Amino acid sequence: MRIDAVNRVSQLYQANSTKKVAKKTSTEKYDSVQISQTGKDYQVAKAAVAAVPDVRTDLVNDIKSRMKNGTYEVSMEMLADKLLAGEI
Repeated sequence: MRIDAVNRVSQLYQANSTKKVAKKTSTEKYDSVQISQTGKDYQVAKAAVAAVPDVRTDLVNDIKSRMKNGTYEVSMEMLADKLLAGEI
């Protein structure tokens, strides 16, 4: 066996040896999160919108009762304007 080969093998074993890690001191740090004022305002607005019902039942019931009585009338001009504006 050649001597230089033995040196290389011993270098490999030294490279793979484990080193002891020093213990951490007791200065532990904790992560923290701060929410901006805009984020807080967004949460309040989202909660307010979620509390409002999707359907305005008072208006729906009023229109239903007028349709049942035969007193509900639709203005053709207003309907045409909304159709042209793309609202319907």
